[in-house]
Amino acid sequence: MLTESIEFSTTALAADARVLEQLATDGYVIVPNFMSSEHCQRLYSYSLGLGPHQWQQAGIGRADSYTTNSAVRQDKIRWLSSEYLLEQRYLQLMERLRLALNGALFMGLFDYECHLAHYPPGAFYRKHLDAFKGRSNRLLSTVLYLNDDWQPQDGGELVIYGEHGQVLETILPQAGTLVVFLSDEFIHEVKAGRRDRYSITGWYRLNTSIGGVVDPTL
Repeated sequence: MLTESIEFSTTALAADARVLEQLATDGYVIVPNFMSSEHCQRLYSYSLGLGPHQWQQAGIGRADSYTTNSAVRQDKIRWLSSEYLLEQRYLQLMERLRLALNGALFMGLFDYECHLAHYPPGAFYRKHLDAFKGRSNRLLSTVLYLNDDWQPQDGGELVIYGEHGQVLETILPQAGTLVVFLSDEFIHEVKAGRRDRYSITGWYRLNTSIGGVVDPTL
């Protein structure tokens, strides 16, 4: 486990008015070089060093409707926790970003949850929404890519679709690229790749606590 202090920067997103304007106008934004290659390499190496027991098969749905379905989703995940230093540093980075987004765009983002995602060769995630209007407190989705030297022939792209099914963006999962989009607005999918693909996927959430229970099942 790394013990040195690791500092990340949110300058690329939080301080760039053009980037914030695109997020506010279009509902999504792609930020190349959000994180340095050095820091991405540390997170990538950390992911590679995790044992099989530290990953779980990703599922779909929530609470009583939660299930695994390999016809829809084939990645493995590990939820990040402040218990582990490198994971803690990333969570701190995204907390600073939360404050910056709230300050600039008044989004009312309450907290953040995220997990590492590992897509083995051939794995995919079919078209889906991260949230449904009126049924979730997930407001803003984020994806940070960790693989260095990813080439177009490697596949594994994130595809974001518009309201009429048109392709808005096809994003190569290149290390350091951050994608941010409204969770209940954009259908998206992860195409099958030819290499092991690592990323960190997360969601900024609204506070819909009832009786002290965060995001209760209604």
